[in-house]
Amino acid sequence: MKCSNCSLKKHCNDSKASWIFFLIGLIATIAMRVIEPLNLLEPLYGKIAWYIGVLGFFVFFVYKYLGDKRRERMITEQGLLSKVSHKEELSKEDYLSLNEILCSLTSKKDRINFIFIAVLSILSLLVVFIIDLIRI
Repeated sequence: MKCSNCSLKKHCNDSKASWIFFLIGLIATIAMRVIEPLNLLEPLYGKIAWYIGVLGFFVFFVYKYLGDKRRERMITEQGLLSKVSHKEELSKEDYLSLNEILCSLTSKKDRINFIFIAVLSILSLLVVFIIDLIRI
């Protein structure tokens, strides 16, 4: 059986920077989800987690914003939307830009991040809820 995504995987290599910012986002997610349980144990730890989470999200979302702006600029400057809409001939540069844009949209890191946020949010809610029930 032939791999339908093999050629796509060869052309879509995530940079080391994207993996670093992905990890920063995961760490920030963890930090934000453990604030309340840590506050119950030791408020200083909760405060440290809050700072790590907010700073981590700031760095992560600035990176994501700049990447989105770069892709938007490529689309606008090269007139890609118009070219594709009017079925105009695309240049080699157009194809390279489209490849980069499509690769960024098919990255699994965003889906992993969303699942990670959802699961940790549910676990955090359950832990705090159980602790609150025990304290009553």
